[in-house]
Amino acid sequence: MPQATNIYDTTGTVMDRTRPVIALVVPCYNEQEVLPSTAATLGKLLDTMLAEELISDKSFVMFVNDGSHDNTWQIITALHAGDKRFKALSLAHNRGQQAAMLAGLMTVREMSDAAITIDADMQDSPDAAIEMVRKFKDGADIVYGVRASRASDSWFKRSSARAFYSMQQHMGLETIYDHSEFRLMGRKSLDILAQYGESNLYLRGIMTNIGLRTDIVTYDRAPRTAGVTKYTIGKLLTVSIDGITSFTAQPMRLIFSVGSFLLIADIIVAIWVLVSHFQGRAISGWSSLMLSIWFLGSLVLIALGIIGEYIGKIYVEVKHRPRYNISEKLID
Repeated sequence: MPQATNIYDTTGTVMDRTRPVIALVVPCYNEQEVLPSTAATLGKLLDTMLAEELISDKSFVMFVNDGSHDNTWQIITALHAGDKRFKALSLAHNRGQQAAMLAGLMTVREMSDAAITIDADMQDSPDAAIEMVRKFKDGADIVYGVRASRASDSWFKRSSARAFYSMQQHMGLETIYDHSEFRLMGRKSLDILAQYGESNLYLRGIMTNIGLRTDIVTYDRAPRTAGVTKYTIGKLLTVSIDGITSFTAQPMRLIFSVGSFLLIADIIVAIWVLVSHFQGRAISGWSSLMLSIWFLGSLVLIALGIIGEYIGKIYVEVKHRPRYNISEKLID
């Protein structure tokens, strides 16, 4: 047997990397179709890692019910009654994947040595989770799950994903390309995450700000076996906007740059108009006037919209309302 390698986290608590207690955090929203197979897959995953002596027998699954409207919570309750490795939280309202994930992570922070966040649809590879644990045992504090390729995606999905990450990068937001929310976080990184108090959550952006030692595991994403994806194009766009406006002021700087360019253009146009007027060559043109009004009006509305987005973020943050409310816990 290898000698135990214990280190201290930021709270002074001993953390074991030889046989760590691993928590699998699974946010769930209307996932009644996939939960039975998901629970079976995660149970086998724990059994496999335990048989290989990678984890402690105290490792567990933490389901987080994000205010589901179907039978998700009833199924989770039955799973917990049949196997105490299946623990759970139920949020009082639907708060979104980011808040549900954070609620799970903050709950397991003092119950485990490391936590792995994974979607309930099991499109993320359980084998990759095993590799994450190995890299954690080798010293990594955060291990990102990154898709090996998008060959199985449609052209539209591949193109929108590239646009998603490219837009974030050009706006000054540092993220890991083709990484969603499938990752392992050690207790040290969870303690640091707990210090981030913003209401506008974007965990992918926070991860790259934590620092510490990181690593990557690549995997092929499997198709969803049941149910429907909760990530519509609208939600993906909302996530991207939240990430950009939560971590960078680049859009406002862009507005300033565009405004400065237009000011220079206006001066040039004004000189041209004055010269044409005094030379008697000025001709009133309805088309050019209307195009100018519509163009500048659109820029003004876009600028006001971006500024309004930031003001809205400030409005939400200064109220310091709780990011989520937990109505029930099954953690015995």
